[in-house]
Amino acid sequence: MDFDALIVGGGAAGMSCALILGSGLSKEYARDKKVGIIMHQKASHMQTALFNNVLGVDAGTSGAQVLKNGPVHLAEQYPEVIQIEKEKVKEVSRLEGGFKVLTNKNSYTAKNVVIAVGYTRAMNIKGLEEYVIPHQKAKASKERIQLKNSDHLVLPGLYVAGTLAGWRSQFSIASGSGASVATDILTEWNGGEHAKVHDKL
Repeated sequence: MDFDALIVGGGAAGMSCALILGSGLSKEYARDKKVGIIMHQKASHMQTALFNNVLGVDAGTSGAQVLKNGPVHLAEQYPEVIQIEKEKVKEVSRLEGGFKVLTNKNSYTAKNVVIAVGYTRAMNIKGLEEYVIPHQKAKASKERIQLKNSDHLVLPGLYVAGTLAGWRSQFSIASGSGASVATDILTEWNGGEHAKVHDKL
């Protein structure tokens, strides 16, 4: 497999997931793991967001600023996480022991895949259609969708995070969702022993 975990989407949920996984790579149980993130951001709802109500984020910070600064933060703190830019995922298919992720330019294999693209009216990634249901926490008139999941897990090895997991469209909620998925993957790598990563002074 090319990756032990491959994240699809460079918005709040995807980057949060990548940051937590990146911080976990220093742990003994994760030292040999390979993590990547496909940083497609053009369709992110954060492009037009303004944050005044997010803990730890200066009031007046724009979503566009976070989208610009997030990859820099990730690269500086956790350069082991491979950032794949200027590619858009077209299809996700199951393989024995993992998944194949096909983009407009390349093909990757991964044991775990995290789908962290925003919710829309249609599923644009082939292979995920059978898991699509109406979004449970959005106005019905908006016709948003989500992927059917149980605590972010669509099926073994395939996770969904953020609004596409059924969460409301709030930056802090999407970020927490991505972080939650990361700790679930770290827990798997840790042999099922619950895992999280805290930096301390």
